[in-house]
Amino acid sequence: MEKENNKPAPPQMSPYVFTVLLIGFGLWCFWDGWMTTDPEMIEHATFNKVLSAVLLPWGIYDFFKIRKRQKSEK
Repeated sequence: MEKENNKPAPPQMSPYVFTVLLIGFGLWCFWDGWMTTDPEMIEHATFNKVLSAVLLPWGIYDFFKIRKRQKSEK
């Protein structure tokens, strides 16, 4: 009697996970840097402004790069 290994493959992680994290964290930094009126966050406003200016374009670029790669694979 032979044992068969018919285990299903583990679920694949979406290629957009990193993109969603970049955009989500970029939006949070944008809110803390530009929109919040919390006086305790004024001290960190410059850091959040710069980080949002880096993360949001990076997330948008990554989104279009992944979308283009997925279209070319089809």
